[in-house]
Amino acid sequence: MALTRRTGLLSEFAIRRRGMVAAALTFISVTSLPARSGEPQPKDSSRIVSIGGAVTETIYALGLEARIVGVDTTSLYPPEALKRAPNVGYMRALSAEGILSLKPSWVIAIDGSGPPAALKLVSETSVPLTMVHDDPSPAGVAAKIETIGKLLGAEEKAVALANETRTRFALVEHMRPQTPKSPRVLFVLSLQNGRPMVGGRGTAADAMIRLAGGANAADAIDGYKPMTDEGIIAAAPDVILKMNNGNMVGAPDDIFSLPAFAATPAAANRALIAMDGLYLLGFGLRSPDAVRDLMAALYPSLTLPPLPTLADQR
Repeated sequence: MALTRRTGLLSEFAIRRRGMVAAALTFISVTSLPARSGEPQPKDSSRIVSIGGAVTETIYALGLEARIVGVDTTSLYPPEALKRAPNVGYMRALSAEGILSLKPSWVIAIDGSGPPAALKLVSETSVPLTMVHDDPSPAGVAAKIETIGKLLGAEEKAVALANETRTRFALVEHMRPQTPKSPRVLFVLSLQNGRPMVGGRGTAADAMIRLAGGANAADAIDGYKPMTDEGIIAAAPDVILKMNNGNMVGAPDDIFSLPAFAATPAAANRALIAMDGLYLLGFGLRSPDAVRDLMAALYPSLTLPPLPTLADQR
């Protein structure tokens, strides 16, 4: 695939790192989004049940993990999160009894957690419940970090982390190749009776594909929906993207042996990319790295520099 790179990308990356730190503040327009709760914020944040991988990851990054008394199954990073605190279940299949049994002083949950009936039971007790807005975008990640930091009284550190995230998203944007035809990527969430559930417009998968310089092959649909064999063939994906953890689609032979996938350009090149689900779709602190890694997989002929870490910038 012929690519047009920005002149001197690799040398500029090293020379302009400091300048990009400042430029990133205007490169991406970010507004801090408030936590969505009708109740005043609690004074006691000593016993937090954290629901949502990005929420837990941020609390750890702020150095406040000692306050966590419970997490959900998506809290996979850092790895010790699920080892240090009891697991209250999958974020969309929570039990009010399981949460309340931990005697939390506060439940902080990412948007989309549920079911609503369970969260309603929690909110009807004396335990405060705060829902954190979840926007799968660079601006949304930075706002999420700042929101959680403000909630927990660690605003200064959260602002520093959010600024780093803005910078790192700006740097990976600078790496994105300019090409007349982006690879068409189909994200497959699961297989249900042989029919794939794919990520269409407005999903975290769609946002990640576009940030990495790909085109979403399922952009004719909204949300996560099943796609017919005819739809897959018509979408003509160059690459299949999936999660490598959870009960999801399997190895290349399992996928490309299916008639619909066998007829795609992806099958001809055995083009299958597998990434950790939280890393790929969580839109947290590590998302700039996930964008960079997906970009490297979509454009294997490129040599992309690693992103700087917070320690590198300091």
